[in-house]
Amino acid sequence: MTTRYITPDELEALIKSDKQPRKDYLVIDVRDDDHAGGHILHSHHSPSRTFHDNVDKLAHSTKDVHTVVFHCALSQARGPKAARMYAAIRDEQGDTKPHEVLILRGGFTDFQANFSSATTCNDLQDDPLLVANWDPDVWAAEWS
Repeated sequence: MTTRYITPDELEALIKSDKQPRKDYLVIDVRDDDHAGGHILHSHHSPSRTFHDNVDKLAHSTKDVHTVVFHCALSQARGPKAARMYAAIRDEQGDTKPHEVLILRGGFTDFQANFSSATTCNDLQDDPLLVANWDPDVWAAEWS
């Protein structure tokens, strides 16, 4: 199985579609301490520092989920690595159900920037379909 990237706009469309989170799709956030300050609504937090220990169980528990989207802060290292590891485990488990493993291009950093104004950085918290536990103080340095 191969992985491919999904844009923040494509993920927004998936989240706002008639698809059900954790049933039709699942967003897996592999950020560690940088998880503070907000996360994608209904995402599953699986920190990269312990991901390897839990990936078998995660792959088994999500075998019926068609679309699995991985991300970290920037999706340059942790997110793509976790996605590849997850895809390999699904293959090893003999999974023949059609599914796709995606990586959020730009990670949470681009996702939250894409849906917030550079001048206020508070617009994202106003869309409860996208982000939970938004803390603008955590992201304020990004906008100054």
